[in-house]
Amino acid sequence: MTMTITTKAPRAKKPKVDCEYVLRLFVSGLTPRSQRAIDNLQHICERYLAGRHRIEVIDLYQSPERAHDEQIIAVPTLLKVRPFPPKRVIGDLSHVDKVLQGLDIK
Repeated sequence: MTMTITTKAPRAKKPKVDCEYVLRLFVSGLTPRSQRAIDNLQHICERYLAGRHRIEVIDLYQSPERAHDEQIIAVPTLLKVRPFPPKRVIGDLSHVDKVLQGLDIK
């Protein structure tokens, strides 16, 4: 299962200066821990990245080769693909301050 969640940016009169965050969350099935990570990520993005993010959820049960391709050794793992540099956060993302710091979100 690969699921993409996109939030459209509201129309702005000024040119877009903020870059879009591309976040890839690796989970293992729809376990309570995986669902908690998905929910926590959605809440973080709604609050801190509203209108400038794209979330991709990759279920490693459905796409096990992705774990090797992305060097995922634990789940849930959040990978910030864009903006550079890439960053990783492991866990259910319940510690918001650590997630923000780990992903360089200001």
